[in-house]
Amino acid sequence: MCGVDIVLKDTTYPAIEAIKYGFGIELDTNILKDGTVVCFHDRNLKRMCGVDIVLKDTTYPAIEAIKIKDSDETILKLEDVLTYINGRVPVMIELKPFGKKRRHAKTVYQIIKDYPYPISVQSYNPYIILWFKHHAKEITRGQISEFFRNDSLPNLSKWLMRSLLTNQLTKPHFINYGIMDLPNKYVDKQKKKGVIIFGYAAKNQKQLDFMRKQYDNAVFEDFMPKQRKV
Repeated sequence: MCGVDIVLKDTTYPAIEAIKYGFGIELDTNILKDGTVVCFHDRNLKRMCGVDIVLKDTTYPAIEAIKIKDSDETILKLEDVLTYINGRVPVMIELKPFGKKRRHAKTVYQIIKDYPYPISVQSYNPYIILWFKHHAKEITRGQISEFFRNDSLPNLSKWLMRSLLTNQLTKPHFINYGIMDLPNKYVDKQKKKGVIIFGYAAKNQKQLDFMRKQYDNAVFEDFMPKQRKV
């Protein structure tokens, strides 16, 4: 999966229509208390929907009628989004590190295992990537990371994550690293080993051009690139 991907702040059908330009798409997912996997970036609905509901503590029937702010769009199930995309472009699924991680990984796999089109998974959490290595080797998997300067993680965890040391166990097929922290020696070492390197999120053509020249490609948002990398 080396095509450019679009990051969606909210995964709604109108937003997904960006695929008409031929770019791949990234889907952020959370797992609910009832095991439903939804396409939603945040752990809480407050910012995007104006209601204070934590996704891991709720069920789909409880939120399916809630609207995204300033729209008539609702929160979508992963399987419904994949049916809608139907192989028109490659899909990269991010598993957010909230809720029960093993259950999240297993459920996403059950949804995508028979999807007959290009698809991959990625996560910040190395345990999720390790699960796919052990139980779903056929699925392309990627590790997301950055320097975590503004994160509340313990310093040791930050170091392990930014240095990509967990890759020795998880063996990801690609890395998706924060553009604001590139270039760096950790990513460059992985690049020399032949690991595919993405960056997130390119906010303009200059950042996208940098990623395409220095590494492989990038997730982008808030602008339309001049052309698609093939």
